[in-house]
Amino acid sequence: MLRRAHLIPDPPLPLLITGIAGVAGYNALAYFHARYPGRVVGIRQQDSDYLVAPGAVACNAEDRRGLAELFERHQFASVLNCAGNCALKPCELDPALAWRINVEGIRNLLSQTVPRGARLVHLSVDLVYSGRRWGGYREEERPDPVTVYGKTMVAAERIIRQTDPDACLLRISLPMGVSPNGHAGAIDWIASRFRRSLPATLYFDEIRTPTYTDCMNELFAVLLAGRLSGIYHAGGPRRLSLYEIAQVINRAGGYDPDRLMTIPRMVAGPIPPRAGDVTMDSTKLAEALGYEPFDPWPLDDALVPTDRDWHRRRPADEPGSPEYLHRVLCVNPARATGEGFSSLG
Repeated sequence: MLRRAHLIPDPPLPLLITGIAGVAGYNALAYFHARYPGRVVGIRQQDSDYLVAPGAVACNAEDRRGLAELFERHQFASVLNCAGNCALKPCELDPALAWRINVEGIRNLLSQTVPRGARLVHLSVDLVYSGRRWGGYREEERPDPVTVYGKTMVAAERIIRQTDPDACLLRISLPMGVSPNGHAGAIDWIASRFRRSLPATLYFDEIRTPTYTDCMNELFAVLLAGRLSGIYHAGGPRRLSLYEIAQVINRAGGYDPDRLMTIPRMVAGPIPPRAGDVTMDSTKLAEALGYEPFDPWPLDDALVPTDRDWHRRRPADEPGSPEYLHRVLCVNPARATGEGFSSLG
């Protein structure tokens, strides 16, 4: 199967991107704004006042009137919905808030997209599963989330399927790219601990399928422009535990290896509950597209941990530094250089 599309199609414009305070939405806004300046708007919650970016405006997901005014003003033809409160502990402590943002927010969005016939691509998450079995989840398997966050995302999926059968729903894993505040998302949160000489403790038995945001952005463009509908798994091809991800970040960034520790999920405490192996099988998506949309994260096999002490071994020719980390982990080296592009013809 081909690795990925050579030509990236144009989505219906104008385009609205929600949830730009998150890693996926923030990087998508930068990508689409660069391609279509003045034709892309990104919205964030009102309290995300640190986020200043071209095309960014403040509008809460649950603000039905504000959202309606925004649609009336811009006449959006497509929407990439990256919105949602994904903070696990706050969601557990305030389920009503999680429901208001993650479920009522999507009701508000659908009240605008469906009557207007706007194309909707919605991001869900691998945490709709518990991870009690050995991962490799396929789309037909019944969700069984262990967190309030996961339960609200399942509810949002159900509402979208009932209200807009033409919408495309992507269950993503960890989006690997920069965050708007420098300490959110997997890479920035872990690296920020190391930068401040603070310990970082990650679970060795929570396993995910991380994905470069570079790959995700191109996929979003293809799906916004296309007609795929229903639920698709969109996890990367490399399975890594949270501890292994932290090992990669620790060594690539040249940080103190003694700051990284690991524990099993069972000793983490009851709030928030932790999922296990929630890796996803994304074969259905690749077959529908006719090519593989994701490169593995990290791209270089030499940056894949082989044991629990791997991050302590630093090859002389490996330039561990924050700059190197950004170059190989926040940005996909293959897409930055143009390597690996394949024509679909």
